[in-house]
Amino acid sequence: MKKLVLSMAVLASIAFTSCKDSEKSESEEPMAQEEMAMETTETSAEATMPEEQTIAEIAMAIEDFSTLVTAVKAAGLAETLNSEGPYTVFAPTNAAFDKLPEGTVESLVEPANKEKLAGILTYHVLEGEYKAADIVKAIKDNNGSFTVVTVEGESLIAMLDGENVVLTDAAGNESTVVMTDVEASNGVIHAIDAVVMPKS
Repeated sequence: MKKLVLSMAVLASIAFTSCKDSEKSESEEPMAQEEMAMETTETSAEATMPEEQTIAEIAMAIEDFSTLVTAVKAAGLAETLNSEGPYTVFAPTNAAFDKLPEGTVESLVEPANKEKLAGILTYHVLEGEYKAADIVKAIKDNNGSFTVVTVEGESLIAMLDGENVVLTDAAGNESTVVMTDVEASNGVIHAIDAVVMPKS
């Protein structure tokens, strides 16, 4: 009988201790969850903090420049667009590349056409940083037409069509700037709706 009473006392003691532990655990759990939530928020805030990215890195992050990124890699120009600069890039969108004759892009990204592709792409790049306001001002200051020399060596002519900046290439083809002033650590990107082509 004594053994039975002793056993009951031990069980009661264990149950009481378990309840206490459970209460303690339950009271600690919201605190632990709150601490975890705060840590997650801090990590999330750190992850979303804006970082300076290069022209190449920004282009890779924008889905509408995926064809351009493929072309830049094929031409071996990714390192250039990651370099200090500054550069101004008139970046053709995917839709701009789609306007080219069928098979053109596929042909240009072949290793045999690397030099030609590099020439076309550098025809879209200016040395120095030209924001949209700078280009518009230069057009107005030069009687409605501003000629810029590209990294490729040939010129593009910038003019205004209403409020839009229009680029005319060496063959007389036109491309409209459809997005402006995407800022990068080494310059600025303006998106255009057609691929411009040099003479050579």
